[in-house]
Amino acid sequence: MINEQIRDKEIRVIGENGEQLGIMSVRDAMKLAREAELDLVKIAPTAKPPVCKIIDYGKYRYELARKEKEAKKKQKTIEVKEVRLSPNIDSNDLNTKVAAARKFLEKGNKVKVALRFRGREMAHVQSSKHILDDFAEQLKDIAVIEKPAKLEGRSIMMFLTEKR
Repeated sequence: MINEQIRDKEIRVIGENGEQLGIMSVRDAMKLAREAELDLVKIAPTAKPPVCKIIDYGKYRYELARKEKEAKKKQKTIEVKEVRLSPNIDSNDLNTKVAAARKFLEKGNKVKVALRFRGREMAHVQSSKHILDDFAEQLKDIAVIEKPAKLEGRSIMMFLTEKR
């Protein structure tokens, strides 16, 4: 809230240089802001009494946007990469998929390993669970199982994340 939008009876006012001007009415604070040719901006609406500052509102918004952009730059987004396997996968194909998963994990992503069953393969779900165990075993040096293997519909899913 800025200038006339502030409806409180009394507010704590901070000057343009950061000095405390004390608790006063909104009318007096607006008069001070106008004399300095600046805006009265409410910066802490939940405080008792609310805290307002005499500053240039355009500059204030610019600073907030810049801080937000800096914070966004520093945060890392973690993607979930998927590796699909089938119950009758050959050992060389499995090694290729393990290498792909290793690459994803090294980049800091999570890996979702899905063992998909089609048609009559659904009859052999329990005998195929060892494929996911082998997969996790080959990656145990850099990965830890976040979510253990679980049957969901026609596939068994498992999530791996990088070791900390």
